[in-house]
Amino acid sequence: MTATPLLLALAGAVHPRHLTAATAGLWAGLHIVLLPVFPFLALGLVVPLWGRPRRDTEGALTVLAWAGCLGYAMYYSGLDAVAGISAGTVVHHGVHGAAGRLFATGDELGRAGVYGLAVACLATCAVLYRRHGARVLPGAVVLLAACWSFVDSHIFWPRGVLTMLGFALAFALLTAARFRRGDEGAGSGGDGGARSRRLTNR
Repeated sequence: MTATPLLLALAGAVHPRHLTAATAGLWAGLHIVLLPVFPFLALGLVVPLWGRPRRDTEGALTVLAWAGCLGYAMYYSGLDAVAGISAGTVVHHGVHGAAGRLFATGDELGRAGVYGLAVACLATCAVLYRRHGARVLPGAVVLLAACWSFVDSHIFWPRGVLTMLGFALAFALLTAARFRRGDEGAGSGGDGGARSRRLTNR
């Protein structure tokens, strides 16, 4: 799950800071390569919630997280296509006056996508807290901070690269919290504790 944000961080390190006639070819080409990569950032939220949702609060939060991930994948791919591929292509071919409008449209699509990702992050953190308790909080804090930064940092150096590294760290922390030994759901009062009590009573 950390592979996608690390790859995006690497791409951000070589991403042109500004779109000019000299950088337009790399700008468009890089976004063509990244078009199928950006949606996979949501795997860090989808994989921890894998499985058929139950008909309870946790299940509703899981569906909400998946819906947010879907919204992110659709709308942020729109940003990549419009402000990345299209804007780079028109500047590369000397079409004047179009790039600004493409950036404006792309920014709107990107913000919508990141807002969807924010909803997914909040819902995922809520589910993981119910399952694993307070040990997920460090990863949740890093995740939400990275998502907040992602609204306007994209993957541009330096903040965008740090944002992607933040996602990678958050996914690693949440994964470690999920598999750390200890009482399931300790401190959460959630379903994990109830499951442990049922197992003890058998």
